[in-house]
Amino acid sequence: MGILNVTPDSFSDGGTHAGVSAALDHARQMIAEGAEIIDIGGESTRPGAAEVAVAEEIARTAPVIAALRGEWDGLISIDTMKAGVAAAALEAGADIVNDVSGLTADPEMVRVCVAGGCGVVVMHMQGDPRTMQKAPRYDDVVTEVQAFFEERLAALTAAGMDAEAICFDPGIGFGKTVAHNLSLLRALPDLGIGGRPLLLGVSRKSFIGRVLGSEALADRSWPTVAITAWAREAGVMIHRVHEVLPNAQALRMTEAILHGGISDSPGESFVRTSV
Repeated sequence: MGILNVTPDSFSDGGTHAGVSAALDHARQMIAEGAEIIDIGGESTRPGAAEVAVAEEIARTAPVIAALRGEWDGLISIDTMKAGVAAAALEAGADIVNDVSGLTADPEMVRVCVAGGCGVVVMHMQGDPRTMQKAPRYDDVVTEVQAFFEERLAALTAAGMDAEAICFDPGIGFGKTVAHNLSLLRALPDLGIGGRPLLLGVSRKSFIGRVLGSEALADRSWPTVAITAWAREAGVMIHRVHEVLPNAQALRMTEAILHGGISDSPGESFVRTSV
């Protein structure tokens, strides 16, 4: 899953891909490098980021989704917590709703996703993007994330969502300390609920810099690749990254070791039948 932020203030690439032309250029590059899902976001979820109005978020994302859908038949995801934005994205051609609140922030989100028959990424987050990193606390972060996934799976399927449409994201960096993040990474093989796949988003995140003792974004690239390889060995099937090529290569190498063969497109058949 290649990250395409069409925002002015995202922590890593804010403003770089604003506008349809620049966004399409970057999407094409990621697709050429092996991205099978393009995840388009119009509101930054970095700690302390300002909230964006629904109309503005739609204006940023829907034209990009429609333009990309017009030239590509791969999977497109909308990264949003707002039902109105999700509905507009699905109308424009998106296939997946990636909601960092786990479909809890907007009471209309479940209805929109069920009606749209889309894939859904259910992420765990403690608090909200504006406050989540102030003082995150857990008795047992792994157990609490597992419990959240179990509750969400039961609630969403009870609301009419097909379980086959759901995958889960432990929300690395979303209301977690470095120790919490590392605990979740160690527990990846145990986080799957109901046989549903995991998505992992660690790309360029600040906990990597804290582990390394460096504030430079460039120093987080290869550690991201290392985590991608480890996560695939631990069973993660969807990897949300900024830099597609090195992470796709890591996946291809890891899968060759795991399965003794060569894959032209790591994870494609799994993604298309599971999300």
